Amino acid sequence: MNTPVVLTFIGDDRPGVVNAISEKVAACGGTWLESRLAHLAGEFAGILMIGISEERIGDLTAALRILEATGLRIAVKRSAPAAVKRKGKTLVLNLVGHERPGIVRDVTQALTNLGVNIEEFSSGIESAPFTGGELFRAKVRLHVPDNIASEHVQKTIEQLAAEIMVDLTVSEGATESR
Repeated sequence: MNTPVVLTFIGDDRPGVVNAISEKVAACGGTWLESRLAHLAGEFAGILMIGISEERIGDLTAALRILEATGLRIAVKRSAPAAVKRKGKTLVLNLVGHERPGIVRDVTQALTNLGVNIEEFSSGIESAPFTGGELFRAKVRLHVPDNIASEHVQKTIEQLAAEIMVDLTVSEGATESR
């Protein structure tokens, strides 16, 4: 039986980073299960989950440490078995607003106060059409307990500031998430 292991890494962006990590995982008998990798400001960072036999985790950790000589910083964390399923729904929140300091803090604080869990968050800054100002854009996948209405989540975020436009999409039906 394989143990889930989460790896995080960051280093200078260059060709071959993902291949180097995937070679170490495969050489230790691991299976690449899921990942999120991105280039940001000249750095390449990622988080990934692999499945590997318990007795090979030490070998994998040692193999990945070799890559640190190339400038990668890598963390290996043994993960818990699959969590108990939580009932609730998955919402996708799309935000667009004028860029301002603290917008991520304000949005995430409002979601936390509601008891909503962020499962995935991606954001960026882009140039506003016609004005040349900066727009903040984010896409957030949320796990929302059954006792919280989707409309309540949307209204709470919209109340943060008049300049935030919110598009809220409810995924198909009530779901159980990890």
